[in-house]
Amino acid sequence: MTQPTRVAFVSLGCAKNTVDSEKMLGQLAEAGCEFCADENDADVVVVNTCGFLEASRTEADEVIGELVRSKHNRKSRLKRIVVAGCLVQRDGTAISDRVPGIDALVGVHRRDDVVQAVLTGKRKRKEVDQYLGDYHPFVNLDVARLRITPRHWAYLRISEGCDQKCTFCTIPSIRGPMHCKPPEIVLREARELVADGAVELSLIGQDTSSYGFDFDYEPGLAGLLRELDRVDGVSWLRLMYVYPSVFSDAMIDAIADCAKIVKYVDMPLQHISDRVLKGMHRRVTRKETIDLLDRIRTRMPDVALRTTLISGFPGETEEEHQELLAFIREYEFDALGVFPYSLEPDTPSGRMKEQLDDETKLRRREELMLTQQEIAFAKNAKRRGQSFEVIIDGPPVDIGKGEPHQPARHAGQAPEVDSVTWVRGGPFNPGDFVRVRCTGSVDYDLIAEPSDVRLTTLA
Repeated sequence: MTQPTRVAFVSLGCAKNTVDSEKMLGQLAEAGCEFCADENDADVVVVNTCGFLEASRTEADEVIGELVRSKHNRKSRLKRIVVAGCLVQRDGTAISDRVPGIDALVGVHRRDDVVQAVLTGKRKRKEVDQYLGDYHPFVNLDVARLRITPRHWAYLRISEGCDQKCTFCTIPSIRGPMHCKPPEIVLREARELVADGAVELSLIGQDTSSYGFDFDYEPGLAGLLRELDRVDGVSWLRLMYVYPSVFSDAMIDAIADCAKIVKYVDMPLQHISDRVLKGMHRRVTRKETIDLLDRIRTRMPDVALRTTLISGFPGETEEEHQELLAFIREYEFDALGVFPYSLEPDTPSGRMKEQLDDETKLRRREELMLTQQEIAFAKNAKRRGQSFEVIIDGPPVDIGKGEPHQPARHAGQAPEVDSVTWVRGGPFNPGDFVRVRCTGSVDYDLIAEPSDVRLTTLA
Protein backbone atom coordinates (compact mmCIF):
# COMPACT_ATOMS: atom_id res chain seq x y z
CA MET A 1 0.00 0.00 0.00
CA THR A 2 1.10 3.57 -0.70
CA GLN A 3 2.31 5.29 2.44
CA PRO A 4 0.46 8.50 3.37
CA THR A 5 2.26 11.78 2.87
CA ARG A 6 3.76 12.95 6.15
CA VAL A 7 3.23 16.66 6.80
CA ALA A 8 4.68 19.03 9.40
CA PHE A 9 2.96 22.39 9.86
CA VAL A 10 4.28 25.73 11.13
CA SER A 11 1.69 28.40 11.97
CA LEU A 12 2.92 31.98 12.41
CA GLY A 13 1.08 35.21 13.15
CA CYS A 14 -2.26 36.21 14.59
CA ALA A 15 -5.50 34.49 15.57
CA LYS A 16 -6.87 34.89 12.04
CA ASN A 17 -3.86 32.96 10.77
CA THR A 18 -4.52 30.29 13.39
CA VAL A 19 -7.99 29.72 11.94
CA ASP A 20 -6.52 29.45 8.43
CA SER A 21 -3.94 26.96 9.70
CA GLU A 22 -6.61 24.86 11.38
CA LYS A 23 -8.70 24.81 8.20
CA MET A 24 -5.70 23.78 6.09
CA LEU A 25 -4.83 21.05 8.58
CA GLY A 26 -8.41 19.79 8.38
CA GLN A 27 -8.27 19.69 4.59
CA LEU A 28 -4.95 17.84 4.62
CA ALA A 29 -6.31 15.32 7.15
CA GLU A 30 -9.35 14.70 4.95
CA ALA A 31 -6.96 14.12 2.04
CA GLY A 32 -5.26 11.33 4.00
CA CYS A 33 -2.11 13.09 5.12
CA GLU A 34 -0.33 12.04 8.30
CA PHE A 35 1.05 14.72 10.63
CA CYS A 36 4.33 14.85 12.53
CA ALA A 37 6.06 17.42 14.72
CA ASP A 38 9.62 17.12 13.37
CA GLU A 39 10.22 18.56 9.90
CA ASN A 40 13.01 16.04 9.36
CA ASP A 41 10.46 13.22 9.66
CA ALA A 42 8.05 14.89 7.22
CA ASP A 43 7.78 14.61 3.45
CA VAL A 44 6.30 18.11 3.25
CA VAL A 45 6.33 21.14 5.54
CA VAL A 46 3.67 23.84 5.27
CA VAL A 47 4.51 27.28 6.71
CA ASN A 48 1.53 29.62 7.17
CA THR A 49 3.13 33.05 7.29
CA CYS A 50 2.35 36.51 8.64
CA GLY A 51 3.23 39.54 6.50
CA PHE A 52 1.83 42.35 8.62
CA LEU A 53 5.05 43.90 9.98
CA GLU A 54 8.72 43.86 9.06
CA ALA A 55 9.51 41.79 12.16
CA SER A 56 6.98 39.12 11.17
CA ARG A 57 8.38 38.96 7.64
CA THR A 58 11.89 38.56 9.00
CA GLU A 59 10.72 35.74 11.27
CA ALA A 60 9.03 33.96 8.36
CA ASP A 61 12.12 34.22 6.15
CA GLU A 62 14.25 32.78 8.95
CA VAL A 63 11.87 29.85 9.50
CA ILE A 64 11.72 29.10 5.78
CA GLY A 65 15.49 29.35 5.45
CA GLU A 66 15.99 26.85 8.25
CA LEU A 67 13.59 24.43 6.54
CA VAL A 68 15.46 24.79 3.24
CA ARG A 69 18.66 23.81 5.03
CA SER A 70 16.85 20.79 6.50
CA LYS A 71 15.66 19.79 3.03
CA HIS A 72 19.26 19.74 1.83
CA ASN A 73 20.37 17.60 4.78
CA ARG A 74 20.90 14.00 3.68
CA LYS A 75 19.53 12.71 6.99
CA SER A 76 16.25 14.57 6.53
CA ARG A 77 13.20 13.04 4.88
CA LEU A 78 11.93 16.48 3.88
CA LYS A 79 11.46 16.92 0.14
CA ARG A 80 8.92 19.74 -0.28
CA ILE A 81 8.29 23.14 1.32
CA VAL A 82 4.92 24.87 0.87
CA VAL A 83 4.69 28.50 2.00
CA ALA A 84 1.20 29.94 2.52
CA GLY A 85 -0.55 32.92 4.05
CA CYS A 86 -0.26 36.70 4.27
CA LEU A 87 3.41 37.01 3.33
CA VAL A 88 2.73 35.07 0.14
CA GLN A 89 -0.25 37.27 -0.68
CA ARG A 90 1.90 40.35 -0.07
CA ASP A 91 5.22 39.39 -1.71
CA GLY A 92 4.34 36.60 -4.16
CA THR A 93 7.33 35.02 -5.89
CA ALA A 94 9.69 37.54 -4.28
CA ILE A 95 9.77 35.19 -1.28
CA SER A 96 11.32 32.40 -3.34
CA ASP A 97 13.81 34.91 -4.75
CA ARG A 98 14.85 35.85 -1.18
CA VAL A 99 14.83 32.26 0.08
CA PRO A 100 15.53 29.82 -2.79
CA GLY A 101 14.30 26.29 -2.18
CA ILE A 102 10.57 26.87 -1.77
CA ASP A 103 8.47 24.43 -3.80
CA ALA A 104 4.99 26.02 -3.70
CA LEU A 105 3.37 29.33 -2.78
CA VAL A 106 -0.26 29.57 -1.62
CA GLY A 107 -1.85 33.00 -1.15
CA VAL A 108 -4.60 33.71 1.38
CA HIS A 109 -7.27 33.81 -1.32
CA ARG A 110 -6.20 30.37 -2.57
CA ARG A 111 -6.07 28.79 0.89
CA ASP A 112 -8.20 25.83 -0.17
CA ASP A 113 -5.58 24.82 -2.78
CA VAL A 114 -3.20 23.75 -0.01
CA VAL A 115 -3.96 20.04 -0.62
CA GLN A 116 -2.97 20.33 -4.25
CA ALA A 117 0.14 22.28 -3.28
CA VAL A 118 1.17 19.57 -0.81
CA LEU A 119 0.33 16.44 -2.80
CA THR A 120 1.34 17.45 -6.35
CA GLY A 121 4.54 18.64 -7.93
CA LYS A 122 6.53 15.54 -6.93
CA ARG A 123 8.42 15.45 -10.21
CA LYS A 124 11.80 17.18 -10.29
CA ARG A 125 11.47 20.77 -11.44
CA LYS A 126 13.01 24.13 -10.68
CA GLU A 127 9.84 26.16 -11.02
CA VAL A 128 7.83 27.10 -7.93
CA ASP A 129 4.19 25.96 -8.00
CA GLN A 130 2.06 29.08 -7.62
CA TYR A 131 -1.44 29.47 -6.16
CA LEU A 132 -1.61 33.25 -6.17
CA GLY A 133 -5.12 34.19 -7.28
CA ASP A 134 -6.50 37.67 -6.79
CA TYR A 135 -9.08 38.63 -4.17
CA HIS A 136 -12.53 37.13 -4.63
CA PRO A 137 -15.55 38.61 -2.78
CA PHE A 138 -16.52 35.63 -0.71
CA VAL A 139 -15.79 34.35 2.77
CA ASN A 140 -14.08 31.00 3.12
CA LEU A 141 -15.92 28.57 5.33
CA ASP A 142 -13.97 27.58 8.42
CA VAL A 143 -15.80 24.32 9.12
CA ALA A 144 -14.06 20.96 9.63
CA ARG A 145 -10.97 22.50 11.23
CA LEU A 146 -8.28 20.42 12.87
CA ARG A 147 -7.76 22.72 15.83
CA ILE A 148 -4.37 23.62 17.29
CA THR A 149 -5.83 25.55 20.22
CA PRO A 150 -6.75 23.60 23.36
CA ARG A 151 -9.99 21.67 23.01
CA HIS A 152 -11.97 23.85 25.44
CA TRP A 153 -11.54 27.19 23.62
CA ALA A 154 -11.49 28.27 19.98
CA TYR A 155 -11.43 31.25 17.67
CA LEU A 156 -14.61 31.99 15.72
CA ARG A 157 -13.92 34.20 12.70
CA ILE A 158 -16.92 36.32 11.75
CA SER A 159 -15.38 38.46 8.99
CA GLU A 160 -12.35 38.95 6.80
CA GLY A 161 -10.65 42.01 5.36
CA CYS A 162 -11.05 45.65 6.37
CA ASP A 163 -12.42 48.90 4.93
CA GLN A 164 -10.98 51.31 7.52
CA LYS A 165 -7.83 52.19 5.53
CA CYS A 166 -5.61 53.18 8.44
CA THR A 167 -2.51 54.76 6.93
CA PHE A 168 -0.06 52.43 8.71
CA CYS A 169 -1.83 49.14 7.93
CA THR A 170 -1.16 46.59 5.19
CA ILE A 171 -4.19 44.37 5.92
CA PRO A 172 -6.52 45.75 3.21
CA SER A 173 -3.84 45.15 0.56
CA ILE A 174 -3.33 41.59 1.82
CA ARG A 175 -6.74 40.39 2.98
CA GLY A 176 -8.92 42.58 0.79
CA PRO A 177 -11.97 44.70 1.65
CA MET A 178 -14.40 43.85 4.44
CA HIS A 179 -16.50 40.75 3.80
CA CYS A 180 -18.51 38.97 6.49
CA LYS A 181 -19.95 35.53 7.00
CA PRO A 182 -23.76 35.48 7.05
CA PRO A 183 -25.21 34.97 10.56
CA GLU A 184 -26.37 31.44 9.78
CA ILE A 185 -22.81 30.45 8.81
CA VAL A 186 -21.35 32.00 11.98
CA LEU A 187 -23.92 30.15 14.10
CA ARG A 188 -23.24 26.89 12.27
CA GLU A 189 -19.50 27.19 12.91
CA ALA A 190 -20.12 28.11 16.56
CA ARG A 191 -22.21 24.98 17.07
CA GLU A 192 -19.58 22.85 15.36
CA LEU A 193 -16.87 24.20 17.67
CA VAL A 194 -19.06 23.56 20.71
CA ALA A 195 -19.69 20.01 19.50
CA ASP A 196 -15.91 19.62 19.27
CA GLY A 197 -15.54 20.50 22.96
CA ALA A 198 -15.13 24.28 23.00
CA VAL A 199 -16.86 26.08 25.88
CA GLU A 200 -15.24 29.47 25.18
CA LEU A 201 -15.32 31.19 21.78
CA SER A 202 -13.33 34.32 20.90
CA LEU A 203 -14.93 36.28 18.05
CA ILE A 204 -12.31 37.60 15.63
CA GLY A 205 -11.97 39.54 12.40
CA GLN A 206 -9.88 42.49 11.28
CA ASP A 207 -12.74 44.78 12.39
CA THR A 208 -15.48 42.90 14.22
CA SER A 209 -17.51 46.04 15.01
CA SER A 210 -18.28 46.55 11.30
CA TYR A 211 -19.90 43.12 11.06
CA GLY A 212 -22.67 43.03 8.46
CA PHE A 213 -21.87 46.37 6.81
CA ASP A 214 -20.99 44.68 3.52
CA PHE A 215 -24.37 43.00 3.07
CA ASP A 216 -26.61 45.51 4.87
CA TYR A 217 -27.31 43.28 7.84
CA GLU A 218 -29.38 45.74 9.88
CA PRO A 219 -28.93 44.09 13.34
CA GLY A 220 -25.15 44.31 12.87
CA LEU A 221 -22.71 43.04 15.46
CA ALA A 222 -25.20 43.64 18.26
CA GLY A 223 -27.71 41.33 16.59
CA LEU A 224 -25.09 38.66 15.96
CA LEU A 225 -23.99 38.76 19.60
CA ARG A 226 -27.54 38.21 20.79
CA GLU A 227 -27.92 35.27 18.39
CA LEU A 228 -24.67 33.69 19.61
CA ASP A 229 -25.74 34.16 23.23
CA ARG A 230 -28.49 31.62 22.55
CA VAL A 231 -26.13 28.88 21.31
CA ASP A 232 -26.35 25.86 23.62
CA GLY A 233 -23.16 24.54 25.15
CA VAL A 234 -21.02 27.67 25.04
CA SER A 235 -20.25 29.30 28.39
CA TRP A 236 -18.07 32.28 27.45
CA LEU A 237 -18.15 34.44 24.32
CA ARG A 238 -15.39 37.00 23.96
CA LEU A 239 -15.25 39.95 21.53
CA MET A 240 -11.90 40.91 20.01
CA TYR A 241 -10.65 43.63 17.62
CA VAL A 242 -13.44 46.22 17.75
CA TYR A 243 -12.94 49.54 15.97
CA PRO A 244 -13.76 52.61 18.08
CA SER A 245 -15.41 54.83 15.44
CA VAL A 246 -18.13 52.24 14.71
CA PHE A 247 -18.55 50.71 18.17
CA SER A 248 -22.14 51.67 18.97
CA ASP A 249 -24.30 51.86 22.07
CA ALA A 250 -26.30 48.91 20.69
CA MET A 251 -23.14 46.82 20.77
CA ILE A 252 -22.36 47.95 24.31
CA ASP A 253 -25.89 47.04 25.37
CA ALA A 254 -25.61 43.60 23.76
CA ILE A 255 -22.43 42.81 25.69
CA ALA A 256 -23.97 44.12 28.91
CA ASP A 257 -27.26 42.24 28.45
CA CYS A 258 -26.05 38.83 27.23
CA ALA A 259 -25.13 36.44 30.02
CA LYS A 260 -22.64 34.38 28.00
CA ILE A 261 -20.71 37.33 26.61
CA VAL A 262 -17.91 38.15 29.03
CA LYS A 263 -17.58 41.79 29.98
CA TYR A 264 -14.37 42.23 28.03
CA VAL A 265 -13.70 44.62 25.14
CA ASP A 266 -10.53 44.49 23.05
CA MET A 267 -10.39 47.88 21.29
CA PRO A 268 -7.10 48.88 19.60
CA LEU A 269 -7.00 52.68 20.00
CA GLN A 270 -3.48 53.25 18.61
CA HIS A 271 -3.21 56.82 19.99
CA ILE A 272 -5.12 59.64 21.69
CA SER A 273 -3.65 62.79 20.12
CA ASP A 274 -6.05 64.33 17.60
CA ARG A 275 -3.24 65.19 15.20
CA VAL A 276 -1.76 61.69 15.30
CA LEU A 277 -5.19 60.05 15.02
CA LYS A 278 -5.86 62.14 11.92
CA GLY A 279 -2.50 61.15 10.44
CA MET A 280 -3.40 57.52 11.08
CA HIS A 281 -6.84 58.03 9.47
CA ARG A 282 -8.54 56.50 12.48
CA ARG A 283 -11.83 58.36 11.88
CA VAL A 284 -12.15 59.21 15.57
CA THR A 285 -11.08 62.08 17.84
CA ARG A 286 -9.74 62.21 21.36
CA LYS A 287 -13.10 63.46 22.68
CA GLU A 288 -15.04 60.73 20.85
CA THR A 289 -12.66 58.09 22.19
CA ILE A 290 -13.01 59.28 25.78
CA ASP A 291 -16.79 59.59 25.48
CA LEU A 292 -16.93 55.99 24.19
CA LEU A 293 -14.75 54.64 27.01
CA ASP A 294 -16.88 56.47 29.56
CA ARG A 295 -20.10 55.03 28.08
CA ILE A 296 -18.66 51.51 28.15
CA ARG A 297 -17.61 51.80 31.78
CA THR A 298 -20.88 53.44 32.83
CA ARG A 299 -22.91 50.64 31.24
CA MET A 300 -20.52 47.90 32.48
CA PRO A 301 -18.64 49.03 35.59
CA ASP A 302 -16.75 45.73 35.85
CA VAL A 303 -15.70 45.60 32.19
CA ALA A 304 -12.13 44.61 31.32
CA LEU A 305 -10.75 46.96 28.67
CA ARG A 306 -7.81 45.93 26.52
CA THR A 307 -6.12 48.15 23.95
CA THR A 308 -3.04 48.41 21.77
CA LEU A 309 -1.07 51.54 20.93
CA ILE A 310 1.60 52.60 18.44
CA SER A 311 4.67 54.49 19.62
CA GLY A 312 6.68 56.72 17.30
CA PHE A 313 4.19 57.29 14.49
CA PRO A 314 5.72 59.64 11.87
CA GLY A 315 5.83 63.18 13.22
CA GLU A 316 4.75 62.22 16.75
CA THR A 317 6.13 64.93 19.03
CA GLU A 318 7.37 64.51 22.57
CA GLU A 319 4.30 66.45 23.74
CA GLU A 320 1.99 64.01 21.95
CA HIS A 321 3.87 61.11 23.50
CA GLN A 322 3.39 62.68 26.94
CA GLU A 323 -0.31 63.14 26.14
CA LEU A 324 -0.54 59.41 25.47
CA LEU A 325 1.25 58.61 28.74
CA ALA A 326 -1.19 60.82 30.66
CA PHE A 327 -4.12 59.12 28.93
CA ILE A 328 -2.88 55.67 30.02
CA ARG A 329 -2.51 56.85 33.62
CA GLU A 330 -6.00 58.34 33.65
CA TYR A 331 -7.91 55.48 32.06
CA GLU A 332 -6.00 52.56 33.65
CA PHE A 333 -6.60 49.86 31.06
CA ASP A 334 -6.77 46.29 32.30
CA ALA A 335 -4.41 45.15 29.56
CA LEU A 336 -2.37 47.14 27.08
CA GLY A 337 0.19 46.39 24.39
CA VAL A 338 2.44 48.77 22.47
CA PHE A 339 3.99 48.32 19.05
CA PRO A 340 6.83 50.57 17.90
CA TYR A 341 5.78 52.03 14.57
CA SER A 342 6.87 49.80 11.69
CA LEU A 343 7.56 51.60 8.43
CA GLU A 344 5.70 49.77 5.66
CA PRO A 345 6.82 51.27 2.32
CA ASP A 346 3.54 50.56 0.48
CA THR A 347 1.38 52.39 3.03
CA PRO A 348 0.53 56.11 3.16
CA SER A 349 2.32 56.56 6.49
CA GLY A 350 5.39 54.85 5.06
CA ARG A 351 5.66 57.72 2.59
CA MET A 352 5.24 60.41 5.25
CA LYS A 353 8.05 62.74 6.16
CA GLU A 354 9.36 63.03 9.73
CA GLN A 355 9.96 59.31 10.21
CA LEU A 356 11.32 58.83 13.72
CA ASP A 357 14.48 56.90 14.50
CA ASP A 358 14.28 53.46 16.07
CA GLU A 359 15.86 54.64 19.33
CA THR A 360 13.08 57.18 19.88
CA LYS A 361 10.34 54.70 19.00
CA LEU A 362 11.72 52.05 21.35
CA ARG A 363 12.28 54.54 24.19
CA ARG A 364 8.72 55.77 23.94
CA ARG A 365 7.40 52.22 23.79
CA GLU A 366 9.29 51.34 26.97
CA GLU A 367 7.92 54.39 28.77
CA LEU A 368 4.36 53.47 27.76
CA MET A 369 4.79 49.85 28.85
CA LEU A 370 6.41 50.77 32.18
CA THR A 371 3.49 53.10 32.88
CA GLN A 372 1.07 50.29 32.12
CA GLN A 373 3.11 47.92 34.28
CA GLU A 374 2.55 50.12 37.33
CA ILE A 375 -1.19 50.14 36.62
CA ALA A 376 -1.34 46.38 36.08
CA PHE A 377 0.58 45.61 39.27
CA ALA A 378 -1.66 47.96 41.28
CA LYS A 379 -4.77 46.30 39.85
CA ASN A 380 -3.39 42.89 40.78
CA ALA A 381 -2.78 44.05 44.35
CA LYS A 382 -6.44 45.12 44.60
CA ARG A 383 -7.52 41.64 43.46
CA ARG A 384 -6.12 40.01 46.58
CA GLY A 385 -8.92 38.48 48.61
CA GLN A 386 -11.49 38.77 45.79
CA SER A 387 -13.40 35.74 44.53
CA PHE A 388 -14.13 35.14 40.86
CA GLU A 389 -14.63 32.38 38.33
CA VAL A 390 -11.83 31.05 36.13
CA ILE A 391 -11.56 28.55 33.32
CA ILE A 392 -8.77 25.99 33.72
CA ASP A 393 -6.39 26.02 30.74
CA GLY A 394 -3.90 23.24 31.40
CA PRO A 395 -2.36 20.64 33.72
CA PRO A 396 -0.44 21.47 36.92
CA VAL A 397 3.05 22.93 36.50
CA ASP A 398 5.77 24.05 38.88
CA ILE A 399 5.84 27.87 39.12
CA GLY A 400 8.22 27.95 42.07
CA LYS A 401 5.56 28.25 44.77
CA GLY A 402 6.13 24.97 46.56
CA GLU A 403 3.41 22.97 44.85
CA PRO A 404 2.04 22.72 41.31
CA HIS A 405 -0.40 25.32 40.03
CA GLN A 406 -2.68 25.12 37.00
CA PRO A 407 -2.91 27.89 34.39
CA ALA A 408 -6.36 29.46 34.24
CA ARG A 409 -8.04 32.70 33.19
CA HIS A 410 -10.81 34.86 34.58
CA ALA A 411 -13.27 36.61 32.26
CA GLY A 412 -10.94 39.60 31.89
CA GLN A 413 -8.07 37.49 30.57
CA ALA A 414 -8.18 36.49 26.90
CA PRO A 415 -6.26 33.42 25.72
CA GLU A 416 -2.75 33.88 24.30
CA VAL A 417 -2.58 37.69 24.66
CA ASP A 418 -3.27 38.41 28.35
CA SER A 419 -1.90 37.39 31.72
CA VAL A 420 -3.10 34.23 33.48
CA THR A 421 -4.33 33.13 36.89
CA TRP A 422 -2.36 30.30 38.53
CA VAL A 423 -4.63 28.02 40.59
CA ARG A 424 -3.39 25.61 43.23
CA GLY A 425 -5.43 22.94 44.95
CA GLY A 426 -6.56 20.82 41.98
CA PRO A 427 -6.09 18.97 39.86
CA PHE A 428 -8.90 20.18 37.62
CA ASN A 429 -9.56 19.34 34.00
CA PRO A 430 -8.88 21.87 31.23
CA GLY A 431 -12.19 23.53 30.47
CA ASP A 432 -13.47 23.30 34.05
CA PHE A 433 -14.92 26.47 35.56
CA VAL A 434 -13.76 26.94 39.14
CA ARG A 435 -14.63 29.56 41.72
CA VAL A 436 -11.37 30.85 43.21
CA ARG A 437 -10.07 33.42 45.66
CA CYS A 438 -7.05 35.51 44.74
CA THR A 439 -4.18 35.07 47.20
CA GLY A 440 -1.48 37.14 45.50
CA SER A 441 0.29 37.82 42.24
CA VAL A 442 3.55 37.25 40.39
CA ASP A 443 4.33 40.09 37.99
CA TYR A 444 1.31 40.35 35.65
CA ASP A 445 -0.19 36.98 36.72
CA LEU A 446 -2.53 36.26 39.60
CA ILE A 447 -2.25 33.46 42.16
CA ALA A 448 -5.46 31.86 43.42
CA GLU A 449 -6.96 28.84 45.15
CA PRO A 450 -10.45 27.35 45.17
CA SER A 451 -12.62 29.63 47.28
CA ASP A 452 -13.63 26.88 49.68
CA VAL A 453 -9.98 26.56 50.72
CA ARG A 454 -8.63 28.80 53.49
CA LEU A 455 -6.88 31.94 52.22
CA THR A 456 -3.13 31.54 52.56
CA THR A 457 -0.24 33.95 52.18
CA LEU A 458 1.98 33.45 49.15
CA ALA A 459 5.12 35.53 48.90
